[in-house]
Amino acid sequence: MPLHNGDAERPRDHRRHPVNPFYGEADPVAGMETSPPVHALPDGPISPHNAYQFVHDELMLDGNARLNLATFVTTWMEPQATVLMSECRDKNMIDKDEYPRTAELERRCVAMLANLWHAPDPSAIMGCSTTGSSEACMLAGMALKRRWARRNQDRYPGTARPNLVMGANVQVCWEKFCNFWEVEARQVPMEGDRFHLDADSAAALCDENTIGVVAVLGSTFDGSYEPVAEICGALDALQERTGLDVPVHVDGASGAMVAPFLDPELVWDFRLPRVASINTSGHKYGLVYPGVGWALWRNQEALPEELVFRVNYLGGDLPTFALNFSRPGAQVAAQYYTFLRLGRDGYRAVQQVTRDVARSMAERIGALGDFRLLTRGDQLPVFAFTTADDVTSFDVFDVSRRLKERGWLVPAYTFPPNRQDLSVLRVVCRNGFSLDLADTFLADLEELLPELRRQPAPLGRPENVATAFHH
Repeated sequence: MPLHNGDAERPRDHRRHPVNPFYGEADPVAGMETSPPVHALPDGPISPHNAYQFVHDELMLDGNARLNLATFVTTWMEPQATVLMSECRDKNMIDKDEYPRTAELERRCVAMLANLWHAPDPSAIMGCSTTGSSEACMLAGMALKRRWARRNQDRYPGTARPNLVMGANVQVCWEKFCNFWEVEARQVPMEGDRFHLDADSAAALCDENTIGVVAVLGSTFDGSYEPVAEICGALDALQERTGLDVPVHVDGASGAMVAPFLDPELVWDFRLPRVASINTSGHKYGLVYPGVGWALWRNQEALPEELVFRVNYLGGDLPTFALNFSRPGAQVAAQYYTFLRLGRDGYRAVQQVTRDVARSMAERIGALGDFRLLTRGDQLPVFAFTTADDVTSFDVFDVSRRLKERGWLVPAYTFPPNRQDLSVLRVVCRNGFSLDLADTFLADLEELLPELRRQPAPLGRPENVATAFHH
């Protein structure tokens, strides 16, 4: 959650706000004005209808989620899934004694993911649901650090400082983990046309204080898969030379629910002995509304027992590994519904359509001549592109701004070190974004281009003003 200042109530909050007479529940001329403050609790209640209408009307100013091509998060589910989530929203899933069937559905989801990700011994898999991949990554990082600390008790705590190796393209949650848990973040910068971590660079940064290497299956910057098998191979060679045994965590926030269905020949998961843990976001290509994530560990050795809390809660022994405690069971129920509803063939069909849409859009945008493609949507259903070298009248920030006028949210942003010179647009295709919507998007983009081409130069606004997107 973003942090917000608790601003004092501003003078405008004391103005009386006219209310549509038809908002009244009985007498249409009663209560035509009300003055609810917006930065302090009101002195008294207002009618539920008025409260709803105030909030509803203000939220209309948000963007249309279906037209948000920046987010990876699911923006459409079937009506039956919505009903199911509504039926489960009051269940506190942490109370497994009171809601044993919700706990059973969570266990089944973990077992299904273990099977999907080729766990060598599914009965030995340790796993749990989380509020999203960010929490799952925090838990995976904690397990890596604790395993390393147990092996280095003679040096830590003390002079040794743990480090975690990753590409500069990782999601910001990994930087948060390193900050919060006092781990040095060793990031491999981008170089040339390499926009993610490579095997040799990862191995070169490892030493006796490395708790693990994070390999991303589906970079948020451009949609590309990192070479997990090659990274594991480089670390195997490193162990042969030096004796260093560095585990790998696969951040499969998006790709772990795409690759098993569309790229079954790609070896990236528990088939690789060096992969200790994997996370994914059920609310991304797991096709569930936010927020639910999943974290799985190869075995109990990969998840030290001392990290698992056993709490006597409401009369039952409750083993739990989480940063959060109470949370609704709705998302877990929705995840099980989606697994049951689609199965392997259904997921394969859904993900194939999103990839087909992404590849079609990338090809058509590349054919316009104004843009250069960095990726083409053939891994994650995501592609990134920038302006062509000979385009001088506008930049990616101008394109993002003009598309937003049509309702499309397409992020424009600058790449991290050492490619800060490269600014791109990125399109994320999700379930529910059809070829028809893609046609509409392309038509809007083509209609805007003549005016952009006539600009004397890019508008030159600061990037943090041109877009609110930073990852």
